[in-house]
Amino acid sequence: MRQKHLNQALMRIPRRAESTDRYTLASTYVAAGSFAAMLHSADHQILYGRRGTGKTHALHFLSDLVERTGDVAVYLDLRTIGSAGGMYGDVAVSASTRGTHLLVDTLEAVHEELLTAASERDIGDETKLLEALDTLAEAATVVEVVGQVEQETRVGGSASTEHGIELSHRPKAGLSSRETFSAESRTRRTGVERHHIVFGPLSRALRGITRALGQRRLWLLLDEWSSIPLDLQPLLADLLRRSVLPTAGITVKIAAIERRSRFSEPGAAGDYVGIEVGADAASAVSLDDFLMFDQQRSGAREFFAELFFNHASSRLPSVVGKPASAEAFVEDLFRRNAFNELVRAAEGVPRDAINIAALAAQHAHNEPIAMADVRRAARDWYMRDKQTAISENSSARHMLRLLVDEVVGRRRSRTFVVDQLACMRHETIDELYDARLLHVLKRGIVDHKTPGTLYDGFAIDYGCYVSLLIDGELSSRPRDKGGWLASPKSVPPDGFSLTREALDLTKLGPP
Repeated sequence: MRQKHLNQALMRIPRRAESTDRYTLASTYVAAGSFAAMLHSADHQILYGRRGTGKTHALHFLSDLVERTGDVAVYLDLRTIGSAGGMYGDVAVSASTRGTHLLVDTLEAVHEELLTAASERDIGDETKLLEALDTLAEAATVVEVVGQVEQETRVGGSASTEHGIELSHRPKAGLSSRETFSAESRTRRTGVERHHIVFGPLSRALRGITRALGQRRLWLLLDEWSSIPLDLQPLLADLLRRSVLPTAGITVKIAAIERRSRFSEPGAAGDYVGIEVGADAASAVSLDDFLMFDQQRSGAREFFAELFFNHASSRLPSVVGKPASAEAFVEDLFRRNAFNELVRAAEGVPRDAINIAALAAQHAHNEPIAMADVRRAARDWYMRDKQTAISENSSARHMLRLLVDEVVGRRRSRTFVVDQLACMRHETIDELYDARLLHVLKRGIVDHKTPGTLYDGFAIDYGCYVSLLIDGELSSRPRDKGGWLASPKSVPPDGFSLTREALDLTKLGPP
């Protein structure tokens, strides 16, 4: 009976942070390594990570943390700003119009959150804060994106008059006359579209807000950055760079998907619109790099043990009793080596780990989770979620099939290296990476014989790989010849040639 309750607790863990209350998010948060300290620094930061890596959970945790220390946090889900899925993505509307609406909507959302905080908490000089918020509201109305584009204007009109005479005592007869005139003028301007953002008194309004807050720091937490259309992202980034980032007393944290984000756009005169990552934003942190099992074995195992302990142990009935520690909880749940296999199957993505664990608990029924349960669950999750995500993308499906044939079938491996420049030309690689069907093990590998060429090391998803074993497409588990990529130091064996062994994507299929 105890094992049944343990397995059911795994199945009841929430899959998404936004569906959980803030107190639970704060109490169940687990930081990987030094990530919590980096997150709580006052530096402006961009948090990269694919879906399910914990970006939203991290921002909610940070929001709760800074408020408990007396600071003010403004959390914005950019999916809910204005009409992110509507007008912003409508290419029939000019970029200047869509950009202006985006900036105004964002400022209005910040204003609303600060106004709510001012009414619910004692966060400084209330009179000065309300005056500064009024100034911010006024500043939002003068923010405009101006573009110089080819434009044609027509002005025309017409008018008519009609006169009639009607005679009595005889059938109706009429006499009419009609006069019509029209005029048209045409103006045409040509040029290259350039975006110029007019901010007006916005910076002064923000400085007024920080002065009213006194010693309290304002933390602006922007989630789901990649939900904004790519062509508008540099405009919002430019607003942050010119008005928010230079304001003392404000820290900005942005959560984004790396390969679906564009923070800057070069200008014609060597300038740029947006944020220069590493300069304007102090650092960029990738959650994808923290929890790969093979590279951080002990750290990844401890993280996921704590994750399941925090989330599931609180859902156990009182008659079962709460385990003494995360390690004891894992030992009660899993048979020998099964938990390590689960951590490996998660590929560093907490949401995938939670879903695979729930499926494995279903397969185990009232017994401890075994290695076979984890593998079946990883295969099921791969088939239900990951493969389905690219079901409508024929080019991505085709590329995955080619990679599996070449890497797993011919090379008898799960890992491969590819030239960075060649990889950038194949959008399908990015699409497979976003869908968590490919995972980056190592970036920027240098070949000492050709130091000008950089390589990235990838792994094919564990669920895809193990499904081939379970379904009998592989007669046995092949020896991974590219296993050096998964080692902590990522040092290739003697005699290994990156140039010779790198995968040539052009021979697999067109970009």
